[in-house]
Amino acid sequence: MNPVSAFFRDLSLPAVVAGFVAVLVGYTSSVVIIFQAAAALGATPAQTASWLWALGLGMGFTSAGLSLWYRMPVLTAWSTPGAALLVTAGAGVPMAEAVGAFVVCGLLITAAGATGLFARVMDRIPQALAAALLAGVLTRFAFDAFLSLRTEPWLVGLMAMAYLLGRRWWPRYAVPGVLLAGVLVAGLQGQLHLGAVQWQLAEPVFTPPQFSMAALVGIALPLFVVTMASQNLPGVAAQRAAGYAVPVSPPITATGLASTVLAPFGGYALNLAAITASICMGREASADPARRYTAAVMAGLFYIALGLVGGAVVGLIAAFPKELVLAVAGFALLGTIGGGLASAMKDDGSREAALVTYLVTASGLTLAGVGAAFWGVVAGALVLLVQRWRL
Repeated sequence: MNPVSAFFRDLSLPAVVAGFVAVLVGYTSSVVIIFQAAAALGATPAQTASWLWALGLGMGFTSAGLSLWYRMPVLTAWSTPGAALLVTAGAGVPMAEAVGAFVVCGLLITAAGATGLFARVMDRIPQALAAALLAGVLTRFAFDAFLSLRTEPWLVGLMAMAYLLGRRWWPRYAVPGVLLAGVLVAGLQGQLHLGAVQWQLAEPVFTPPQFSMAALVGIALPLFVVTMASQNLPGVAAQRAAGYAVPVSPPITATGLASTVLAPFGGYALNLAAITASICMGREASADPARRYTAAVMAGLFYIALGLVGGAVVGLIAAFPKELVLAVAGFALLGTIGGGLASAMKDDGSREAALVTYLVTASGLTLAGVGAAFWGVVAGALVLLVQRWRL
């Protein structure tokens, strides 16, 4: 059976909803930073729309293509810490030089994947630390879901009840039930504003790259480091914690090549996803782990659709109450967080190191521009080193 036929055979409503929720969470959590990064580089409205076009198509085709190829959920994303870096590091840098730095960053990501260097680094991270890392990355979304009760008690409270009832009576459809309940309650409260969405196709804008030492040192290298340490590292950890033995090097290489090709249009850096990927890799996407890849494929198709209508993204994201998105994400990730913690803590010999990894990662610590995921692994590795050091 060819991959397309197998996809339609394996596809289910929970997988479609999981893909939609993953994309919704991905955009609402960080699209504003993309706009800020583009503005810092002096992007015109047309160039900003081109950024969303390039990123949407890049994420969409790599997610759908890799997931169909491996028959496992492989979701990609834009580099959120990379965008945050551009907000400050990109100030005063001409767009053409920034694009040149994007190209170099893409080539560095490609080299890290093609040479197998990044795979060798990941192979040295113990499974307990990888599971703790994943749980730590996702914990803040669960916190945000419950904290949303302060501002929208009825909306979030009814969504929580829908989740509990769904887990009790129809576990396959628990998350679709949560989303449906949230949309119904928000609609009854007049909190949905779909009429403000202006559907129009985005047009790619090509910016010829220029290369300067200042942009290479100030943008390309830091962008590469934060993307690999803060995004690709937890992305691989998420796959392994979910039990998917996806080869490390080819997907990393694919994101690097896509970043390089799309850089002149605004595709500054693509990487493996962790948070949104976990939504597609959990039991809510499908009861059968072998069919969860369909959720990542659907997410890829949704990414492509949003990329093509880049001008509508702002209105579409604003149409949903923030608390609705936070609640759906938090409840959808509860199972993955619990599974990650259970896997991380089951071995007495590495429990303390895993706990430190989890706490540092969940804290949101950022040092030297590198996010908590990297420092969580470093802290856990130091604990293991001290505990196992033989004098």
